[in-house]
Amino acid sequence: MKTAVVTGANRGIGLEVCRQLAHAGYQVILTARDEAKGRKAADLLLEENLNVEFFLLDVTNNHHIRDLADFLKKKYGVLDALVNNAAIIGSRESVSAPSSDEIRQVMETNYFGPLMLIKELLPLLKQSDDGRIVNVSTGMGAWNDLVGNYAAYRLSKVGLNALTLMFANDLHGTGVKVNSVCPGWVKTDMGGANAPRTVEQGADTIVWAVTHSPMPTGKFFRNRREIPF
Repeated sequence: MKTAVVTGANRGIGLEVCRQLAHAGYQVILTARDEAKGRKAADLLLEENLNVEFFLLDVTNNHHIRDLADFLKKKYGVLDALVNNAAIIGSRESVSAPSSDEIRQVMETNYFGPLMLIKELLPLLKQSDDGRIVNVSTGMGAWNDLVGNYAAYRLSKVGLNALTLMFANDLHGTGVKVNSVCPGWVKTDMGGANAPRTVEQGADTIVWAVTHSPMPTGKFFRNRREIPF
C-alpha cells in the first residue's frame, strides 16, 4: 500500500484530498497543527473505513517535521507522496502596505514549511518507486497575475512555485516528480461561501497529480491541464 502525507488536512481541500487518496488505496497520514481538530477529521474518515491516521504537524515547527520523518521511517520506511497543502492567506493589503511581521508569518507557513518538509522527507520519497511532491499553489502566484493585493500570500506562492521548479530540476532522474497545482477558487474557510468550486472539485487535480501515470515534473496544473507559472 502506498503512503501519502497531506498537510493542513483537518478541513477543506486538505481533508478532501485525504478522503480521495484513501479511496484510491493509499495509507494517508492526515496532519494538522491543531491536535483536537486533526484527530476529529481523521476519526471522520476512519468511520468511512478509510486507511487514515493523524499526526500532529505545525509546518513552521522544525521539531514536528523531524518527528514526522522519524515516525514515517520507523513505521513505513518509505513515503510515496507529500502534498504541501497547509497555508494561510494573510490580509488583502497591497505590496506596499502589509507589515514585515505579516509577510514573515505567511512565508513561514506557505514557503518555508514546504521547503523544510521536502528537505526532511526527501530520503523517504527517494525510496518510492514513483515518489510525488505536490505543492498546492494558486494562480494568484503566477507571474502574469502579480497584482498588488494579498501581497504576502502572492509572494509566498511565487516562492512555492519556484521550489517546484528548483526541486524538479534537482531531482531529475531520481524518479521523484515535483509539481504545483492550483485548485481554483474553492468553498472553504479561506475561499469563502461565494467561491464557485466545491472541495471535491478543488481536490481533484491535486489527487490526479499524486496518482496519475505517467506524470511529468516541474509543471503547474489546473483542472488537470498545464498552466504557465
